[in-house]
Amino acid sequence: MDETLIEKAKNGNDHAFRLLVEKYRAQIYKSVYPVLRNQKDAEDAAQEVFLKIYTSLPKYENQGFKTWITRIAVNHAIDIRRKKVRRREESANDMEPIEHEASQVEKSTEQTIIEKERKQYIRSRLEELPESYRGIIIGFYIMEKTYQQLAEEQQVQVKTIETKLYRARKWMKKHWKENDFS
Repeated sequence: MDETLIEKAKNGNDHAFRLLVEKYRAQIYKSVYPVLRNQKDAEDAAQEVFLKIYTSLPKYENQGFKTWITRIAVNHAIDIRRKKVRRREESANDMEPIEHEASQVEKSTEQTIIEKERKQYIRSRLEELPESYRGIIIGFYIMEKTYQQLAEEQQVQVKTIETKLYRARKWMKKHWKENDFS
């Protein structure tokens, strides 16, 4: 069924592509939401993902459509999240000269201690991760390395890195609560 719709969509049949969108809309949303953690951002990202899928469809080579579109969705969501983090950092840096003097005066010893304790807490929680997951989580989220960089460092395939990250996230969801870090 999917193969027929995919072929029709590749040949310019918009109705066939709309049917694929309807079929996989929830799948794409479920793929991007855990990364973005915001309903509006996830909905916007899902729309953008379908545009990417549409433009990339000629490159698709019948190797598991659901996996292919999920990979596109997750990678797109990760890109969005990284851009947001960079924007926040840039806007913080833009305001830094103005606020620098005031923030130095305002920043109390108490705030410094709280920040230090929070960092120590996060480090200690990361130590709870099984050894096989710890390196991949620190490399990807803390050091912001790409799948490719991690794969080269560990001398494994990129797919192995994706699998390790998936399993590590699954472990964290099972053992930690989101408000543990707030």
